Amino acid sequence: MAPDWLHTGIAMADRRRAAGSSPVPRPPQRQTSGADFLVQAGVRTMMREAVLKLVETRPEDPVAFLADYFGRLGPGPAGGAAAADLCPQLPGQLRLGRALWYLKLAHHSQRTAFNNNLTVAYDCLSAGGKKKKPGLNGKLYTDLLTKICHEGDLPKEISSALLKKIQCRDHEAVPFDVFRYGVVTCFVMMEFRSKADTLFNILDEDSQSDQRVCQTVLDTLKEALVASDLSVPASYLEAGSKLGPDCLAVAMDRALLGKKTGVPMSRNEFLKEACSLFLDKVKPMH
Repeated sequence: MAPDWLHTGIAMADRRRAAGSSPVPRPPQRQTSGADFLVQAGVRTMMREAVLKLVETRPEDPVAFLADYFGRLGPGPAGGAAAADLCPQLPGQLRLGRALWYLKLAHHSQRTAFNNNLTVAYDCLSAGGKKKKPGLNGKLYTDLLTKICHEGDLPKEISSALLKKIQCRDHEAVPFDVFRYGVVTCFVMMEFRSKADTLFNILDEDSQSDQRVCQTVLDTLKEALVASDLSVPASYLEAGSKLGPDCLAVAMDRALLGKKTGVPMSRNEFLKEACSLFLDKVKPMH
């Protein structure tokens, strides 16, 4: 039988081990305020950017716009980040889709908003990945232009002719000015074709699109395009006057003075000739 002093020593050792293994009480963590939480999570920055985009774009359905905007942000790193800051983490095709989404947020006539979106899209495409240096190359730039034309329902024949003028070689570095020129040209080309299609609908009233009238309108359109010059702002007044209702009406009346009935012109023929007029004004990159 063990002596009493041994039992006492064992009991004291057990008590010391129990006391040593018990967790040291820590002071309760300070509760983060709501404002601090928003800053740490990056929510305040994202909300500010979303509201700025909403005000710039002024969509018909603001709620749907915001839902789409936040749906495309994706998860961000700790501390929050702007949507464009996430681009280096995305593969090429996803960055391409995100850049195109930015470009479609505002119409190109909304200059301030569209120019801001152009910058964000360019930065997104130019962001370097893990194995890629920063900078936009010709291949990704041309892929973007091709996607713009495709989603804008631009016929392949027209889009190919357009891209041939404004695309860059795959290995080329694309500066922002070239990027802006190519993107804006694509959007203006699509709108030009849409306006030409609307014009043909007017000429094709009762399915009687007289070729003489259509050709007269195309000739007037050509004169207006030739008169327009970026370096001479006043030239746009002259171009606009040529396309005014009075000038067009006089030209169309003259075309119909002949006694013979003209041959009808098809929609495809009219749009093809109209787009050719626009393409003649596009400055080639090379």
